[in-house]
Amino acid sequence: MSFARAGDTVVVHSMDRLARNLDDLRRMVSILTGRGVRIEFVKEHLSFTGDDSPMASLLLSVMGAFAEFERSLIRERILSGLAKAKRAGKRLGRKPAVTVDPARLRRLVQAKTSLWEMSRQLDCSRTAVRTALKAESAATQRARARVVKA
Repeated sequence: MSFARAGDTVVVHSMDRLARNLDDLRRMVSILTGRGVRIEFVKEHLSFTGDDSPMASLLLSVMGAFAEFERSLIRERILSGLAKAKRAGKRLGRKPAVTVDPARLRRLVQAKTSLWEMSRQLDCSRTAVRTALKAESAATQRARARVVKA
């Protein structure tokens, strides 16, 4: 927004890429065209220059409303799918880049091995060792909480 200068053309694939809701879209188009920047929306085949007709304003509002509606539906479907996956017990998110054997990690911790030495022996970064240590600690705490409840 701050980089565009008078006479520039901002090309946007679709309205929902520029703004997440109709109010933001109208505000951004108004600010940019007020500074003399031309805006083109490729998917909608629309362009705005600032001296637009009432029909152009109507099209911006209608197409922007549809883009916001479509974005809401997509978000709703994503959240529904994530909730369904969680209920099914699926692990969400990215797979760990490095897996560390928990038993081997425990042995190294009991031997009071330094973080640098652990990373060398496990052939991974110190960050990966720290992450594995945090996960191991959390798993141990969950196990202790289950024992206390029983």
